[in-house]
Amino acid sequence: MRSYFISDLHLDETRPAVTRAFLHYLEQWAGHCDALYILGDFFEVWVGDDDDAPLAQTIISALKRFSTSSSALYIMHGNRDFLLGDSFCQQTGATLLPDPILIDLYGQPTLLMHGDSLCTRDSEYMAFRQQARSADWQQQLLSQPLAARRALAAQLREQSQSMNALKADDIMDVTPAEVEQIMRQHQSLRLIHGHTHRPQRHPMDIDGQTAERIVLGDWCDKAWILEAQPQGLSLQSFAL
Repeated sequence: MRSYFISDLHLDETRPAVTRAFLHYLEQWAGHCDALYILGDFFEVWVGDDDDAPLAQTIISALKRFSTSSSALYIMHGNRDFLLGDSFCQQTGATLLPDPILIDLYGQPTLLMHGDSLCTRDSEYMAFRQQARSADWQQQLLSQPLAARRALAAQLREQSQSMNALKADDIMDVTPAEVEQIMRQHQSLRLIHGHTHRPQRHPMDIDGQTAERIVLGDWCDKAWILEAQPQGLSLQSFAL
């Protein structure tokens, strides 16, 4: 009995080593784990389920092979791939999870999030997030031709990189009070999230109870994988 949690792979044609590593692990895990949870920013950008790029089709086919094994596949929106929709899930056999969601992980209530909503000190990003998660805004975007969406995505990515370069590190990290508040709200003493690219296991105390926040790492020089078994969790990294 084991499940795997990953996030922030930022799959992109310009990073083939990450794609190769993911496909390698996916093949290893298929039929040999209970579930794979992908907690957002799986793709560097996702412009819609009609994306016909070779990378998108390769990943969709691989995920379908995985989900037709005895292993379950779950995926969550990130701030890069919030346009993943029903068609993608139908093609891959994935279940799209709401953010946040409380699951029973081998007997322990565990809260899953992408993590971007926890970074409340980044007011500029929070305003964009509210806009980007609007159904009307998304529908307006998806109504544009695929080429136009790709151009807009590249423009937004460039703007994001420029803006982030000017922000202090603590602004782009989670707000501790927000973490505690949402864990209390969902009555969970364990939180797993990604987004910040700061992999670590953080022990916590919530109202006198021992708690933990586990941050998944981004796939750049290393592949970061959280393995969960009934006896506990293990945050691991492997060179690409």
